[in-house]
Amino acid sequence: QVQLVESGGGLVQAGGSLKLDCVVSGGTLERYVMGWLRQAPGKEREFVSALSWSGGSTIYADSVKGRFTISRDNSKNSVHMEMSSLKPEDTAVYLCATRPWYSALSPWANEYDVWGQGTQVTVSS
Repeated sequence: QVQLVESGGGLVQAGGSLKLDCVVSGGTLERYVMGWLRQAPGKEREFVSALSWSGGSTIYADSVKGRFTISRDNSKNSVHMEMSSLKPEDTAVYLCATRPWYSALSPWANEYDVWGQGTQVTVSS
């Protein structure tokens, strides 16, 4: 069974940068569309970005366009999210998730099948 483990979160000042990683085990990364979503306290899970199995197609939430970049390294079974110009409103638990490789890129959290535990990102003002 595929498992996802996120890392790279932390505390950063507004305007700073972080890079998140998601390592996939128990499966081959090429078999999945990968997504990053986030959940702030008291709020619903929110889509951030998604990436096709080949890495050739991406989508982003409007709130992070131009600041976040998703990428994948299939040889290392890992997906990354580079975040820059961070804002306090980016504070959340960030989770990676999968859909089958033939699926469309989706901004809907309920369309992702497998989830990691998440990594906390806190942006101070």
